[in-house]
Amino acid sequence: MKQKKSLRFKIITGIAIFLIMIASSFFIYVSFYYKASTLALSTLKSDSVVKVEENGDILFTPVSNKKNIGFIFYPGGKVEASAYAPIAKEIASKGYTVVIAEMNFNLAVLSPNKADSIINKYKEVDTWIIGGHSLGGVMAASYAYEHNEIKGLVLLASYPQSSKDFSKSDIKVLSLWGSNDKVADLNKVKEANKLMPSSAEFIELKGGNHGGFGDYGHQKGDGDATITNEEQMREASEYIIKLLEKLQ
Repeated sequence: MKQKKSLRFKIITGIAIFLIMIASSFFIYVSFYYKASTLALSTLKSDSVVKVEENGDILFTPVSNKKNIGFIFYPGGKVEASAYAPIAKEIASKGYTVVIAEMNFNLAVLSPNKADSIINKYKEVDTWIIGGHSLGGVMAASYAYEHNEIKGLVLLASYPQSSKDFSKSDIKVLSLWGSNDKVADLNKVKEANKLMPSSAEFIELKGGNHGGFGDYGHQKGDGDATITNEEQMREASEYIIKLLEKLQ
């Protein structure tokens, strides 16, 4: 009997140690992430054109000429949400509500349906598009695939899962990537056009890289950009604004 109890104790102890090791590894992994840099942080301030509010998610509201169209943005994996403020604020300056979603542990895969709460909260917006960078784009695509009310999809250095076929959908799609991106699988980024409507736009930003869609410094393993991330974000913003204009 004592031997059985001893064996049971050892098994339970072993399982407990194993679970603690897994939990510790996870928290160590998520504790290191890319933080927003100076340009992004300076963009988080309200001005005469765009009001900025941080309430978990980051809301960019046009002060005037406000349209009833909104853009929900899912950040890249392990990237601080505020790193994408420059793109969000530029889009909002043209009259569109923009919400950068705050993800649990900065991982969109842990909050794939975060758009639900955003859409329910801002009911004055009646037309939504969704998009994301890298892993955030993958999860944004999955959300758009499962929610017909989403009218547009923006992918930055990203692509949908192969099971998400939008080819028969009337959703507006924009896919952008940097020519010097060494993080994303650019073959998959480009080949995703097979999953998209014929009207989808696939555009390479010359000189851009993976991390240039946000302001968070150089991403490990990325290629060197020949344009500044400020230039890359401005170029991306212009293309996204053109997509939004098609929904008016």
